[in-house]
Amino acid sequence: MPIDITMPALSPTMETGTLAKWLVKEGDKVSPGDVIAEIETDKATMEVEAIDEGVVAKIVVAAGTEDVPVGQLIAVLAEEGEAVAAPKVEKAEPKEVPAAPKAEEKPAPAPEPVKAEAPKPAAPAPTTTDSGDRLKASPLARRIAEAKGIDLGDVQGSGPGGRVVKADLDVGKPAAAAPTKAAAPTPVAAPAAFETEIPHEAIKLSNMRKTIARRLTEAKQTIPHIYLTVDIELDALLKLRGELNAALEARGVKLSVNDLLIKALATALIEVPECNVSISGDQLFKYSRADVSVAVSIPNGLITPIIVGANGKSLSAIATEMKELAGRAKEGKLQPHDYQGGTASISNMGMYGIKQFEAVINPPQGMIMAIGAGEKRPFIVNDALAIATVMSATGSFDHRAIDGADGARLMQAFKSLVENPLTLLA
Repeated sequence: MPIDITMPALSPTMETGTLAKWLVKEGDKVSPGDVIAEIETDKATMEVEAIDEGVVAKIVVAAGTEDVPVGQLIAVLAEEGEAVAAPKVEKAEPKEVPAAPKAEEKPAPAPEPVKAEAPKPAAPAPTTTDSGDRLKASPLARRIAEAKGIDLGDVQGSGPGGRVVKADLDVGKPAAAAPTKAAAPTPVAAPAAFETEIPHEAIKLSNMRKTIARRLTEAKQTIPHIYLTVDIELDALLKLRGELNAALEARGVKLSVNDLLIKALATALIEVPECNVSISGDQLFKYSRADVSVAVSIPNGLITPIIVGANGKSLSAIATEMKELAGRAKEGKLQPHDYQGGTASISNMGMYGIKQFEAVINPPQGMIMAIGAGEKRPFIVNDALAIATVMSATGSFDHRAIDGADGARLMQAFKSLVENPLTLLA
C-alpha cells in the first residue's frame, strides 16, 4: 500500500517550508531513519528522515520549491514492484471561467435587481475582456480588485504573459469612487521592484533572513529599549581562565571568555530576578531559571542556541555544550528546542574589535547583553590609576517590563561577578 510523505511541522510555529534538497530519487530504496530530504525553515535547514521502509515511487514537490504548506504531499513511498497512480495535487490557480456566450446563444436573463436602502457594493472584477478573452489575474489580485472596485481590464499586468498581480493594483484607480473636486490626487505607489543602474547581483532572501528582518523590525517598533553601559576590568577573569584551562586540558575542555560571561550573566539574572522576565500582553512572566540565548553568526544569518539553566551549570559544562551547539548551528543541524525560548540573550562582538554596541532585544525576552572587545586602557585599579584590560558591556532592556534602576542593578551584579570571577565557581 502506498505511503504518503507530507511536509512535516518542524517547529510549533511553522506553517510553510522550503524543500531545499532531495537526498533520494525516484526508485531508491529507503529504510526507517534514512535521511531523505532537507527542509529550510525560518531558522535552520533541517533533515527529514523516513519513518517507513519502501521505494521512492514518486517525488511530488521538486527541490527548491518555496512556501510548501505543512501537511502537503511531497512524495510517495511504495513497496518494491507496487504500481502507484500519479497523486492529485491541488493547485492554487482558479478554475477556468467559461468564455462569453456566442452571438447565436441566448444567455439566461439576469434577475431583476432588488431595491435596498444600503449602498450597492463595488462591482466584482470582470473575468473577461470586451473581446471575450479571459483576463489573466492571480486569485489574490481578483479578490483585491473586487474589494476595491477596480476594473482589471484597465490594469496593465506585470506578471508572466501579462498576468495581473497584487503589485499592479497599488496604482489601480477604483471605479466606484470618483474623486470630488476638493479631493487630493491619489499618490502613486512606489514600484514593486527596486531598480538601479549600479552593477549588482539580486539575491533572494532566505526564509531565515526574512524572519530576522521581520522580528528585528517588530522588536524596534514595539519594544521601548533602554540602554545601560558599564566598563569592566577583565584581568582577574583572564588569569582565572588561563589557570582553569591548564587544569582542564587533560579532559579536552577549553574555556572561552564568552563561556565565563554566559555564566556571569546567568548568575546575575538569578541575583536580580526583576530582569529575568518577559512581557506578554497584560502579563509579566518571572523566571526562576536563567536560560541564556547566545548569538551565533552563521552563513545565512544569525541564530541563538540556548544554554538551558546556565546558572546551575559548571563552566566546563557550559563550554562543552556551547561548542557542540555552535557547531550544529553552523551546519544547520539545530532542533527547534535548541533555539526557541530563553530568558535573556548575550551577543559578543569583541572578537571583531568592536569596542561597544547596543543590541536589539530578542522578543519575547526582556533583555540582551552586548559585549565589546577587551582592550588595554587607563583604569582605576585599587584606587590608583593603572593600565588594565577593560571591556564595555551594554545591556538593552525592555522598559515595559524592567525599570531603569533594576537594569542598573543587573549591570552592577554582572560587573561584580566578572571582576571577581572566583564567585562563578561557588
